[in-house]
Amino acid sequence: MAEPAIEGFTASDGYTWRYRRFGASGRFETRRAIVVGLHGIQSHSGWYLESSQSLADAGYDVSFLDRRGCGLNDRDRGDAPGFRRLLDDVAEYLATLPRPRFVMAISWGGKLAVALQRRHPGICDGIILIAPGLRPRVKPGVGERLRVIAARVVARRRMFPIPLNDPELFTDNAERQGFIRDDPLMLRRATARMLFENGRLDVYLRFAARRVSVPVLLLLAEHDRIIDNAATRRFVERFPAVDRTVNEYAGAHHTLEFEPGGPPFVEDMLRWLAERSLERPAAAL
Repeated sequence: MAEPAIEGFTASDGYTWRYRRFGASGRFETRRAIVVGLHGIQSHSGWYLESSQSLADAGYDVSFLDRRGCGLNDRDRGDAPGFRRLLDDVAEYLATLPRPRFVMAISWGGKLAVALQRRHPGICDGIILIAPGLRPRVKPGVGERLRVIAARVVARRRMFPIPLNDPELFTDNAERQGFIRDDPLMLRRATARMLFENGRLDVYLRFAARRVSVPVLLLLAEHDRIIDNAATRRFVERFPAVDRTVNEYAGAHHTLEFEPGGPPFVEDMLRWLAERSLERPAAAL
């Protein structure tokens, strides 16, 4: 597997965040489309190398962004000034890319992909939601939420554990559980401000759902212990988008990337992308 390039992007507020870029295979005369990846609340672009490389091998240029304060980004670790700033980070980067451009959002990143459709309508040509965190099973307890709210007022950068630190929640693959357990870039704690903004984003999503008119591919894992699949399906059914495709993978767990046989969704995703980008090949970057 080829090593992706590590590149940086400076947002309009001056923060420079980093991302992994997988260049489309040179076997194709033109790139088929651009795919921008968004990771979960704790993961980072380094978790999704196999699926990203598969996209690149099929002619798609992939930029997998590390959210500010996460992954490759050491500055303001675990913090975010606001959920709208996170949305603007993605939109500002997308605006620099040719069309067609798609957002591939995993777990918590799914919240951003959906919310983008309200804050920046028309910014992308379709969204791929992989076990999206739109309706989570795992949440902080009432006492922890009250402590976060209090800290947000008096000590907004106080750190709190993210309630997903058990590797078994992500995958049943023992090898990948070890990877998660030992991953130095995994985000295990977040600031009161970041966690409070997560709650505000949940409220925003209630209204954003009505604004999703682009094609949607929803990919779910049958044995997901983090995401409520039934509630997620109902949420996506509220989208006005006519073009909606849903696949659920039998026997799979939350982080589909870590399934023992490799990501089971790659062929389905490539087929979906090809059908929606055939008429608009991406210009050279």
